Amino acid sequence: MNLFLGLDFGTSGARAVVIDSNLQVKAQTQYVWETAEENKLPHVWQKALFHLLNNIPQEIRGEIRAIAIDGTSATVLLSNSYGKPVTEALLYNDSRGVTMMDKLKSIAPDNHPVISATSSFAKLLWLIENISLSNQTYYFLHQADWLGFLLHGKLGVSDYNNVLKLGYDVGDLSYPDWLTNFVNSEVGKNIQLPEVVTPGAIVGNVTPEVVNSFGLSPECVVCGGTTDSIAAFIASGANTPGEAVTSLGSTLVLKLLSRTRVDDAKYGIYSHRLGDLWLVGGASNTGGAVLRHFFSDAELESFSKQIDPNVESGLDYYPLLHKGDRFPINDPELLPRLEPRPENPILFLHGLLEGIAKIELRGYELLQALSAATLTKVYTAGGGAKNPTFSEIRGRYLGVPTIKAVYTDAAYGSAILASSHSTINNE
Repeated sequence: MNLFLGLDFGTSGARAVVIDSNLQVKAQTQYVWETAEENKLPHVWQKALFHLLNNIPQEIRGEIRAIAIDGTSATVLLSNSYGKPVTEALLYNDSRGVTMMDKLKSIAPDNHPVISATSSFAKLLWLIENISLSNQTYYFLHQADWLGFLLHGKLGVSDYNNVLKLGYDVGDLSYPDWLTNFVNSEVGKNIQLPEVVTPGAIVGNVTPEVVNSFGLSPECVVCGGTTDSIAAFIASGANTPGEAVTSLGSTLVLKLLSRTRVDDAKYGIYSHRLGDLWLVGGASNTGGAVLRHFFSDAELESFSKQIDPNVESGLDYYPLLHKGDRFPINDPELLPRLEPRPENPILFLHGLLEGIAKIELRGYELLQALSAATLTKVYTAGGGAKNPTFSEIRGRYLGVPTIKAVYTDAAYGSAILASSHSTINNE
């Protein structure tokens, strides 16, 4: 029996899912970060990785034929030429790169996705500026890159999803001249950028050390990984242009599968490559964090059941906790609209749910207009997917089927990626 392992390193912990050739789950386990600070330490990632492997039953471990790893987007570190980290990890939301914005804008093209305080490239500039580096060679690695190295032993290999925010051109499948010129300059000449492979393509077999330590088959291969959000999209089952995934977590994240690539910083939109298709998306600051600011989980469940989803609330909200949004309105000065607030909390919740649904509709209208894809179906992931009243309200506005994704775990998506691994070895 051929089995496939997906490993997800997310914001709250790490998970492993093993599936068979029919994409059925055969085993799963997890490791929870004890503190947010702990997640910055690469040796803790290694501890989690080994914990996950050990927790998979031995009879299943020996049947695993391919492994793929996803990590949080733009979580990075520098290692030496032996793969030993020489810095702590800069996490996905680490914004210290804001001090490098002027320099970043002088290097990267206008409106490029890397022009963000939290991009991989902003973090690279910060590391060069603030870490004392010798004349030795350093490898700039994403979380999934370094974890993959621990299994296959090939240092400095990434995938085209993780390197998007480093500046890699996912259309031409190459590093652009502006990036290579910078790395080859005096300031960046000691930094080695990753070799880039297709997510799911074979990087190499697991090392003999990994085989001996965990009882994996020497035939087991490690594949190019991806980011956690892309893995979650793959897990949903969406695979046809026009299908989309809405993640209703603390924020609202939309991703629409299209044949057309769209990168438009004006609207907070950029595209990930997904094979021959493009995953066009944007993220709004509205979402579950706003709802939980006003209501407990018990109140959300109770009050939602008392709302008629087919009736308009009569309220017109733009639910935000603080001023500023990224998408579909990219305006750091945009003010929340939460007035008038009725005395009846059920009506207030009704208005908030409609307000979020209207932002989702506006977002998909924008993505359709720019990508020329017609929305046909929306899979829903995240905590908001569990609220049937909210789903009916959203369906009324979107006008297409809204379906709770059967699988939303990024580790499951990475396992699917491993199961579809290429026979082309990217050595």
